[in-house]
Amino acid sequence: MAKQLQITLKRSLIGRPETQRITVKTLGLRKMHQTVLHQDNAAIRGMVNQVSHLVEVKEIEA
Repeated sequence: MAKQLQITLKRSLIGRPETQRITVKTLGLRKMHQTVLHQDNAAIRGMVNQVSHLVEVKEIEA
């Protein structure tokens, strides 16, 4: 089965560099504690690694 990633924004974007803000927006996160589901692939993993200090990630079997 394909894995999915449950990504939740845990820390505020206030005072963060523009590149991190854009990455979080690209992941589909707009508000604190908002959660989105994405397919587990290299592109999403790379974005999560860039903002790992701002988000919480859980792997889900789909």
